[in-house]
Formats: sequence, structure tokens, C-alpha cells
Amino acid sequence: MEDGKAGAAVAGAAHGADESQRAIGIDIGGTGVKGGVVDLELGEMVSPRIRKPTPQPSTPDAVMAIVEAVVRELIDGGWATHGMPAGCGLPGVVKHGQLKTAANIDQGWVNAPVQQMLADRLGRPVAIGNDADVAGMAELLFGAARGQSGTVLMLTLGTGIGSALFVDGRLVPNTEFGHLQFHGKDAEKLLSATARERRGLSWKRWAKDFNQFLAQVELYFGPDLIILGGGGSKVYAKYMGYLTTRAPIVTARLLNSAGIVGAALLGHAEAQEGTASLPALESVAPAVS
Repeated sequence: MEDGKAGAAVAGAAHGADESQRAIGIDIGGTGVKGGVVDLELGEMVSPRIRKPTPQPSTPDAVMAIVEAVVRELIDGGWATHGMPAGCGLPGVVKHGQLKTAANIDQGWVNAPVQQMLADRLGRPVAIGNDADVAGMAELLFGAARGQSGTVLMLTLGTGIGSALFVDGRLVPNTEFGHLQFHGKDAEKLLSATARERRGLSWKRWAKDFNQFLAQVELYFGPDLIILGGGGSKVYAKYMGYLTTRAPIVTARLLNSAGIVGAALLGHAEAQEGTASLPALESVAPAVS
């Protein structure tokens, strides 16, 4: 469990609070499964952030066992209840409760009834969404994109490269810019945070390639703001001076917790409104001008 001291410090305030405004957020990635309980009025985690390694091979059954362990830890710690809704961000295109593609996780996820499988496994309402989309929604409601008009692009730098695109506060779901072709390969194979380490690149050398990718994306979509999230956002100071774009670049205000917060938002919306689609959250998005 991470952030144990911080969790203990806020335990008194968290326990016994209004649980109707709380949900569990789970962020599944190629290297880690992260989770926590989120206060949806504050847009903040009120539990410790729990992280466990993604099992290899990352089959649905193996990963869901880890998700179950994360939720059990939250329950045993008194942070989550048995009826608390949950949301889950997954690395792939999500439609009708299924993953239609799977990036950096086992291909056994594709076309599996993932939403129902998670609900059955956890014994609670569960909603699923693309991991970058839910992270972007968290930034739209509580973070760097709050009140931002025009076109906003969020890129998450981790095992791969996720993307979320918003136009005047409305999500364009399931964009996969990390799979745009770059030097004959999927961009994320060369430019993700994990790829930089694998290639042994300095930040300056990596930024040179990443600038080319950003120029390509800007040509296609003309964003007014670019937000960098994921694990790579935590070390932004190491490469920020090397980036050159037309649009301003900022880091995700929620940093690497955006995926957890956004997943919890989605889970709460599904439980309240009976829909597991991210656009349903637009009713609570801040107005943009």
C-alpha cells in the first residue's frame, strides 16, 4: 500500500463521511493496477492509493484477481463499503461494456464482457471506460482543463501513450493517438515513458522525437491546450525545456491519480444515472466559454 502515513492522517475525516458522494476508482495499466476511494465533491482521493503490479500474462482473470485484492484492501481498511460503486479505466477502446482493443494487456480482454465480469467479481455496480478518457474527465472537472474552451488534448505517458480529446468540454471518446504511425511504428512503441527507458534515451533526445509527434498531432487537431498526464508527468521538469509546440503545455493537476479519480466519477455516474458512458458526465462538467 502506498501513502500509508497520509492515509492514516486523514482516516478520521474519511470514515463516517457521506458515502453517497464516494466511489472506488481503479486504473488498470500495463505495469500496475492502482486504486483508491474518491470524494466526488472534492475530486480527491480520501483513502491511501494502492498499487499492485499487473500480472504477466495480464489475462482478464489474473488482472481481475488483483483488482479484487485492491478493493478488498480498501474494504478491510475501512475506506470502502460493500455497496460502494466502482469505476475502472482500461487501456483500450471501450464500447457497450466490452474492450474492443487491448493495449499493453493480454488480447484475451478483447470482446470479453468486461463490465459484467468486474461487477460479478467485485459484487457491486461497476462501470468501465478508456483509461485516458477517464483521466481526462477528471482533469476537465477538477484539474488543468477546468473551464477551458476550445480543443483540449490530454496525453498520458506511461507504459503506452493514452489520449483524451475534448471540444468545448465535450469528450470525443476512445481516441488512440498513441497508435498513430511514427517512424513506421505505433508512436507509443517509441515515445512512451517505458519506451524511453527501453531505448536508453536522454530526456533531450527523447524530446526531439516527441516534438515531432506533437507537431503531427497539432497538424491534425489544432489543440488549444495540451495536458500531459500519467507517470511521465511526474518528471516534467526534466524535459519541459526541450518541448516546442504551438499550444501551451501543462501537466495534469491530478498527476498520476487522474485515472483513479476519473474512474470513480464514471462508476458513480453509472450507479446514479444507470448509464456507464463518459458523455453522461457532461451534465456535471463546468461551463466553458
